Amino acid sequence: MSIAAINRYPVKSMQGEALTRTVLDERGVVGDRAYALLDVETGVVASAKVPKRWPTLLQFAAAFTADPVPGEPAPAVTVTFPDGSTRRSDDPDIDQALSAVLGRDVKLITTPPEGVGFEEIWPEIDDLAPQHVIDATTARREDTGEAISRFDVAGFAPPGRFYDLAALHVITESTLARLRELAPDSRFEVARYRPNIVLAETGDGFVENDWPGREMTLGDGVRVSYTFQTMRCIMTTLAQQDLPEDRDVLRTVAKHNRVDITKREVAGRWACAGVYADVTAGGEVAVGDPHA
Repeated sequence: MSIAAINRYPVKSMQGEALTRTVLDERGVVGDRAYALLDVETGVVASAKVPKRWPTLLQFAAAFTADPVPGEPAPAVTVTFPDGSTRRSDDPDIDQALSAVLGRDVKLITTPPEGVGFEEIWPEIDDLAPQHVIDATTARREDTGEAISRFDVAGFAPPGRFYDLAALHVITESTLARLRELAPDSRFEVARYRPNIVLAETGDGFVENDWPGREMTLGDGVRVSYTFQTMRCIMTTLAQQDLPEDRDVLRTVAKHNRVDITKREVAGRWACAGVYADVTAGGEVAVGDPHA
C-alpha cells in the first residue's frame, strides 16, 4: 500500500489543492479546512451539503499563498470565483465580493465561533442513515420536505478547524474501483469524496471497513489511528468540475456498503465509503510513501 494522492481544502466546501507532500499534526493536514464562510443571518457555517442554499459554493476554489506552518495562524488564501476571477482572503472587500456571488451575507473566518455548526440535507435515498439520528438532529426542512440536520463543527476532532467530524479522511482506490464495478454508468471520482489521503490499496472492495480500531503508519513514522468509517452524504452527488449531478453515486453506496458504526452520537447503520482517522504521531508525508 502507498499514498496515491494528498489533498488539502483551505476553505470548507470550496475546491482545494492537490499536494505532493504535506505535514500532518494532531489536527490532520496542516491548513486543511482552516477557513470557512459564516452565514451572517443564521450564524451557521456555509456548507455545500445544503445545495439549494449554497448552489455555487462548490464552484469556488481556494489555495494558500504560502505554506501553512504547524502551530501558526493560517496564511492568506487566494479564492478563485466561478467566473475565474480571483481575490485574496486579506482583501478588504472579500466578504462583500463573496456575498454578492453567493446571494447571502457571509464572512470569511478562520476561528470557529463557540458552538458553531453546519447543516446537512438528507436526500430521499433509502438506507442512507439511521432514522433516529436524522430525527434527533433535524433543525428545519427544505421546501421539498427533506430534513435538514444541524451538527456541531468538528464533532470528533480537535477544535480550531472547520471539519465536519474528524481530523483526517482517508479513502482507498480499491473502494472507488468497487463502486465503479457496481454502477458503471456513474462516475466515482476522488473529487466527489474530498479525502485528505488516497491510498493505492491493492485489496478487494471496501477494505477500509475493517480498519477502525487499528493504528497504522504513513511514510516514515507518521502514525494514524483509524476511528470509524466515513458516512456519505449528498455532497458526493453534486455537480463539480466536469462531474455531473448524480444521486445514483450515493444510492450505490447505500445499497452495497452499509456499516454499523458505534461512535457515540452517530451510532447506527450508515452508507459508508472511506474511513476517518486521528493523527497520533505527526510528521511529513509524500505521494508514494508507504502505508502499513
